[in-house]
Amino acid sequence: MDTRQLTANLSLRRPWYGAVNRVTLKDDAVAGLTNAAIVLPQGVAFAVIAGLPPEYGLFTAMITPVIAAIWGTSMIMVSGPTTAISAVMFATLSQMAPAGTPIYIHMALTLTIMVGLFQLLAGVFRLGGLISFISHSVMVGFTTAAALLIGASQIGGALGIQTEGGGGVVERIWQVAEHLEGFNPVALLIAGGTLATIVIVQKINRKLPAYLFALAVGAGLGEILGARTLGIAMFESLPSVIPSLSIPETSVSQVVSLLPSAVSIAFIGLLEAISIGRAFAMRRHERYDSNQEIIGQGLSNAVAGFFQAYAGSGSFTRSALNAESGAKTPMSAIFAAGFLLIMLLVLAPFVDRIPKPAMAGIIIFVAWRLINFAEIRHLIANSRSETLILLLTFVTGVATELENAIFVGVVASLAVFLHRSARPHVAVLAPVMYHGRRLMRGVPFHNLEQCPQVLVQRLEGPLFFGSVEHIEREFRRYETAYPGRDYKVLALKGLGKIDLSGVDLLMAEALRARKNGGDFHLVVAYMETVRALDEMGLFDVLGRDHVHPTKAEAVAAVVAQVRDSICRDCTIRAFSECGDKPAPEGADKQKPPPEIEQIYRF
Repeated sequence: MDTRQLTANLSLRRPWYGAVNRVTLKDDAVAGLTNAAIVLPQGVAFAVIAGLPPEYGLFTAMITPVIAAIWGTSMIMVSGPTTAISAVMFATLSQMAPAGTPIYIHMALTLTIMVGLFQLLAGVFRLGGLISFISHSVMVGFTTAAALLIGASQIGGALGIQTEGGGGVVERIWQVAEHLEGFNPVALLIAGGTLATIVIVQKINRKLPAYLFALAVGAGLGEILGARTLGIAMFESLPSVIPSLSIPETSVSQVVSLLPSAVSIAFIGLLEAISIGRAFAMRRHERYDSNQEIIGQGLSNAVAGFFQAYAGSGSFTRSALNAESGAKTPMSAIFAAGFLLIMLLVLAPFVDRIPKPAMAGIIIFVAWRLINFAEIRHLIANSRSETLILLLTFVTGVATELENAIFVGVVASLAVFLHRSARPHVAVLAPVMYHGRRLMRGVPFHNLEQCPQVLVQRLEGPLFFGSVEHIEREFRRYETAYPGRDYKVLALKGLGKIDLSGVDLLMAEALRARKNGGDFHLVVAYMETVRALDEMGLFDVLGRDHVHPTKAEAVAAVVAQVRDSICRDCTIRAFSECGDKPAPEGADKQKPPPEIEQIYRF
C-alpha cells in the first residue's frame, strides 16, 4: 500500500460525513437510544462470558462502536462486545489465570491491543477479500461450539452451584454434576423467570428491549424472594461508569503466549464484521469497502485496550436493530454510546441488586440463539464438503480449546477449496439451435449427436499443477467414450490460473492429436491469457493460427482439416461448416443442428 492510500484510510474525513443532516440526526438519535437500551444488559452479559467484571463489557459497548463507526465503512453496522469473541477470550485466558482477577484483566486488555494491531496490519496489507473468502461453515461450526461452551459455563450459576470453572464443555458439566448438593431452587427460579421474560417479550415485539426487561424481572424476583439472605450471589457495584486511560501491565512471556489467541480473535472479529457489513450494504444497496472496515475494527480494538475495554467486533443483533429502528448513518452508533453512558449514570447504583442467576438465564438464552439450526440443516442437506467443514470445526471447538476450532476450520476450508480447484469441469459439446441461435451445449445432457471426427470440449476452471492430473484423466475418459475423434477443439472458459504444468499438458495434447493424424485447436477469449500462453512457449508447439477467440472460428478451422473420405459417408452434418464438405449422395450437405426447447431441465 502506498503512503497516500494509508493516509486516506486513517483520515478522520470519512465519505459518510456528507450524508449527515438534521433529518438523519433525528433518525440516528432514535435508533441510538433503542440500541443503548439493548446493549446495557448485553454488555454486562458479554463481560461475564469473557470472565471480566461487568463494567468492561459496558466500556466496550461505549468505545468500540464510536471508533469503528468513524473509521469504518458500513452505514448501519454497530460494533461492540460479541458472544463469539467473549467466549474465545474466556476459553483462552481462563487457562492462564483465574477469571476476574487483576492479572486476568491485564492479560485481556493486552490481548485486545494485540488483536487491534493484527487487524490494522491486515487492513494495511488489504486482506479484506482474503478474510471474507473463508467458508461460512467455519463460523457456523465455531459459533455452535461456542454456544455449548457458553451454556455449559452458566449451568452452575443458574442452579446456584459454585464450581472451580475452566475446562471444556464436558468438564464444566461434570463439575456441576459433582457439586449438585449445592443446588439452590431459588437460583433456578430467578434464572428461569429471567429466561421466560426474554422469550415472552420477544414474542410480543422484537423491537422491545427484552434483555432489559428480563434483567429488571430477575432483580425484582431476587428482592421478593430475599435472594441475598438465601446465599444467592449478587453482582458487585460498578466502581466506575466512565472508562479511564490505563496501560495494562504485562510481561514479554505473556505477550508471546497470547500471540496465537490474538491472531485467532483478530480473524474471528474481522470475519464477523465483514460478513455483517457486507450483508447490510448489499441489502441497502450501499458501497462497502472491506479493507477500510478492517482499519476501523483494528483501530477500535487497539484503542479500546487502553480504555478498559476488551476486543469487540460487529454485532449482528445490534446492527439489525439499528436498521429496523431507522438508522441512516454511523452517527446512530455514536449516539448509542452516549445514551449508554447516561443510562449507566442513572442505573449504576442498582447493579448490586442483580442476582447472578438472572444474568445466567440471559446468557443461556444468548447461547441458544447463537446456534443457527436452520443453517446447520441447510448445510447438511445440500453440501457434503461444507458439512465436513462444519463438523470438523464444531468437534474441535468442543473437544479441545475453542480457538483451535477456527484454525482447523480454516485449514479444512482451504483444503476443500484446493480440492475443488484441482477438479475443474470438462464438458463435451455439440451445436444446437435455441430460439434461432446456434449454441454449444453438453452432449450427454441433451443427448446430442457429434461429428465423427471432431471432439469439442470446454474446460471450466484453473489449469495448473494441481488440476493437471484430473484434467488429463477427463481427456482420456472422453477419448474412450467418443473414439475416433482425432480433431479436437478445447475452449478455455473461466481460466482463473494457468502455469507451466498446464501449458505442458496443452502441448502434450496437441502433439498427441497430431500423432494420431488429427489436430488440436484452442479457444481463448481474453488477450491476457493469450499473452500468458505465448510467454510460456505454447505457440512454439501449437502454432498461433491454432488459437481462436471464439468457438465458431475454431470449428470452422478444424472442419476445413477433417478427412473428406469420412465426410462422404456422414449423415450427421453436425456443423453448418459441413456444407463445404462432401456429403452422402442424396443427403443434405448442410443439415441444421437439432432444435431444443430449453437449455436447463430442473
